[in-house]
Amino acid sequence: MKYTELGHTGIRVSQLCVGCMSFGEVQSEGHQWLLDQAGTEAVVAQAFDLGINFFDTANTYAGGTSEIYLGNALRSLGIPREDVIIADKVYFNPGHLSKEAILREADQSLERLGTDYIDLYQIHRFDYGTPIEETLEALDSLVKAGKVRAIGASAMFGYQFHNMMITAEKHGWTQFSTMQNHHNLIYREDERELIPVCDQYGVSRIPYSPLAGGHLARPDWNSDSLRSRTDVTLRAKYDLAMENDLEIIARVHDIAENLSVSMSAVALAWLYTKGVAAPIIGSTKAHHLTDAVKALDIVFTDAELKYLEEPYRAHEIVGAR
Repeated sequence: MKYTELGHTGIRVSQLCVGCMSFGEVQSEGHQWLLDQAGTEAVVAQAFDLGINFFDTANTYAGGTSEIYLGNALRSLGIPREDVIIADKVYFNPGHLSKEAILREADQSLERLGTDYIDLYQIHRFDYGTPIEETLEALDSLVKAGKVRAIGASAMFGYQFHNMMITAEKHGWTQFSTMQNHHNLIYREDERELIPVCDQYGVSRIPYSPLAGGHLARPDWNSDSLRSRTDVTLRAKYDLAMENDLEIIARVHDIAENLSVSMSAVALAWLYTKGVAAPIIGSTKAHHLTDAVKALDIVFTDAELKYLEEPYRAHEIVGAR
């Protein structure tokens, strides 16, 4: 495993992060592929065996049970708290990013996780209804109270992130160290503005959906997996650009065949060429993580990179809105 620092925090994480949206109790028809407690522990154990120490969850994943399952798994496996980096998120809750909501949700997340601090606390989206000063001051207070070590942001427009960074700097509040944005070979719109802003401020990028919900892991658009058959959010996110995306997916398959690796490894390795710190991998089977680790050793030629990137055409904005 290879490791990197999150921004300028001194927090060192594996260059792969386990996404915990697949942990927890089924809450709706749209998310039926979740792992039970035993399945969660198997994935966490496999991750730790591979040297992965970075786990990303959210207060609303599986109605909060994702946090409970993750905390239970770490304790059941006897993994010391200081040996893992836990990232959590706030926004899709009453009050969104108001001061009251942030302080309330942080405490509830700490309780569900069974820990007294969160390593990386992220705003899940931009809140159009709350002054950014209120949000930033509340986040800063969590850092000063020792409940949070560092803060991060997620999908938003570049100008919004820039405004939040300069506002935090102006007031002497804690600045964001990470950006969890939507970025993969078939969705590259953040390369226009948001990613350059991140680079300007030395913000580490930890993109979600690096495999586009599985589309970059197989040559066919659909599969017989439970998620492919039931995830309406996934369809809304990607089906509109299917024709162009399939061109790119075919090239990922070609490169994977030539290098004798999985398509997933090729898609993740491409992200590393873009300066990504740690893509977030949603895993429901042990081999998903084993395949992902292989991406760290892939080095593309210039011709291979051009072949992968050449077909991409502009997409509708997904995530920031």
